[in-house]
Amino acid sequence: MRLELEGITKKFGSLIANDHIDLVVEPGQIHALLGENGAGKSTLMNVLYGLYDPDEGEIRIDGKPVTFDGPGDAVAAGIGMVHQHFMLIPVFTVAESVALGYEPAGPIGIIDQNAAKQLVADVSAKFGFDLDPDAKIEDLSVGAQQRVEIVKALSRDAEILILDEPTAVLTPAETDELINIMRELAAAGTSIVFITHKLREVKAVADKITVIRRGKVVGEASPESTEAELATMMVGRSVMLKVDKEPAKPGELGLKIEDLSLVTPSGHYILDHINLEVRRGEILGIAGVQGNGQTELADVLLGLKDPTHGKVFLDDVEITKDSVRKHLDAGIGFVPEDRSTDGMVSQFSVAENLVLDQYKEERFARAGTLKLGAIRRNAEELRDEFDIRLTHVTDPISTLSGGNQQKVVVAREMSRDLHLFIANQPTRGVDVGSIEFIHNRIVDERDQGVPVLVVSSELDEIQSLADRIAVMYRGKIVGIVPSGTPNSVLGLMMAGVPMDEAMAQKETA
Repeated sequence: MRLELEGITKKFGSLIANDHIDLVVEPGQIHALLGENGAGKSTLMNVLYGLYDPDEGEIRIDGKPVTFDGPGDAVAAGIGMVHQHFMLIPVFTVAESVALGYEPAGPIGIIDQNAAKQLVADVSAKFGFDLDPDAKIEDLSVGAQQRVEIVKALSRDAEILILDEPTAVLTPAETDELINIMRELAAAGTSIVFITHKLREVKAVADKITVIRRGKVVGEASPESTEAELATMMVGRSVMLKVDKEPAKPGELGLKIEDLSLVTPSGHYILDHINLEVRRGEILGIAGVQGNGQTELADVLLGLKDPTHGKVFLDDVEITKDSVRKHLDAGIGFVPEDRSTDGMVSQFSVAENLVLDQYKEERFARAGTLKLGAIRRNAEELRDEFDIRLTHVTDPISTLSGGNQQKVVVAREMSRDLHLFIANQPTRGVDVGSIEFIHNRIVDERDQGVPVLVVSSELDEIQSLADRIAVMYRGKIVGIVPSGTPNSVLGLMMAGVPMDEAMAQKETA
């Protein structure tokens, strides 16, 4: 199925989200739509999927003009979309989620559960997915939930599949699996529009690349283009793909973690006797495959979870059992792993989200009444300082792109006087230009004497930011190594190989 978009324009008030965009996707082609957060990529695909009406332009399928009054029309025309934030109901099974809205009915109108399960099984088998039709959505990994969304689209005979930032919340292993799935789908004739800002993935899987900047198509590129060339097209300037930072100058001890353990009621160690130190003026990176205790370690350090035993000290003061409020008041800045769940309130405005943990301060409140003018001015200042792309600071944060939502969280946490900064997946779902900005801000915190702890599943990010790297595996610290340690060594340690043995294997390789 051949897809053509010609002159698509979409406006929101004075904001032109899409400005006369042309795009052609050939049958069986993986066409990457590359651009910064807020460039207009998702808006364009929402127009194609019938969620928005274009103000100008035409959509053609196999040469015939089409108009969509809603997603149902787009689905009927053979278009499926996997949204950046999954449209799944946690308590539903995989089969129920796939069949939702298109439930197969038995002879007396009752939903045919067996037919729904068979549908999941058939599509999964055809494309090599591993999905249990009876599994609950809430029990699935993020990668498995994404497979459910893809199966849902394919079960409705989608010949054009839109993937909106599909790797934003995936681990490296899940990303590799998705890339293989995309190749298999394209080989079977499915046209894929791959919306992303991750340069390496584009180069790995795309047949053709269209770059959008500030709502306009600024050029096309081939997968043979270098990452630096693609980044320049996206951002409109040269971008440093690695952090340019001076060597650390560690000072006094800031954070001390002593024999810290977190044990489940059944006796399973999620954190297993962790000992770590972070000095003022240094960045300690925590590397590891997601699910090995990194998230729980960050949660304990903010007081979201109480450890089973062990101690945590900040500036020589024990804070192990303190409340989250006391941790924040002690000067801990915290960027959570999942911004949507733990970093923001989607119904609140951007301005309100920027003071979520500061609204009681005298500059923002008096006698229990919020100073709305001060809150708005604070938002406008942080908008400019952190280059947050938005229409109005009073708009709900849910109207922002994922990367700009992340900038709001980072801006809020960095706008306080910090004694410790913890960043868990600080650039997840963020484009290359914003990654450069956030990385530089994290280094600035270090250079101001703040101890920094960065947790990331991206080894390139850990290598770029960290002064020392601690590797976690099954709740334990396998070893602590200097930055610049080869990825091959870190990879072995992330698989549980002891540090000395990993180093020895590198020497003999």
